[in-house]
Amino acid sequence: MNLKAVMSDMGNTSQRERAYHGFTQQLLCGGIQPGQFISQRELMTLLDMPLGAVREMIPRLEAAGLIKTVPQRGLQIAHVDLKLIRNAFQVRSMIEREAVLSFASTASDEELQAIEASHLAILERASAANTELRSDSALLDDAQAIDWSLHDRMVDALGNDILSDIYRVNSLRVRLIRLEQSVITPTRLIPAMQEHLRFIAALRQRDGAEAARLLTEHIDSARSRVMNAAPEPVAREPAPLTAINQRKSS
Repeated sequence: MNLKAVMSDMGNTSQRERAYHGFTQQLLCGGIQPGQFISQRELMTLLDMPLGAVREMIPRLEAAGLIKTVPQRGLQIAHVDLKLIRNAFQVRSMIEREAVLSFASTASDEELQAIEASHLAILERASAANTELRSDSALLDDAQAIDWSLHDRMVDALGNDILSDIYRVNSLRVRLIRLEQSVITPTRLIPAMQEHLRFIAALRQRDGAEAARLLTEHIDSARSRVMNAAPEPVAREPAPLTAINQRKSS
């Protein structure tokens, strides 16, 4: 392969990665909604990417279960249902349990102290906002970023690129769940930070088993809130035969 071909291939790869990154950002910010139908040309406009990059991105999204091709309809963003919620949180729990056990022994004292300090700072800002009845418009976004970054950091600290990639894709599924209970809200901010601080304290004590137990409680709590807010549609039972006959005779 000559240099020109190599450079062309690198350019295509770069565009494909940019398209994929743009798509995931649209998912996270709500620009693309679960269950939505969207065309390739609409994706071109939304992502500001050429058609070739969009087409090359689609198999990756399909393999991740984030999008599917529906005959005669086009592309459809994954639905959020109880099966997706159960599966995504199960994968999350399995990976993060392994990660926190490792993190308890490999993270430096300085890093754990910094992580704890970032959470305490969020709690301080939340308390000040409540006490002084003032608005901190960036508080929820900052809290959510700190929440997600801790989980991402523990998984990345395993040093397993394959596992990190699996976790990143699964995190998109978790974050695709556009329910109020799946993200930090004003009423959930302080409890969520306190849940983190409890397993951070166990990490600082190098108690991996306790940290894993507390992390599991934290994930189970998030899963329960989401599942309780998204009941499975209940199929209607067939009407009794007597009722049908009554309707026919009326």
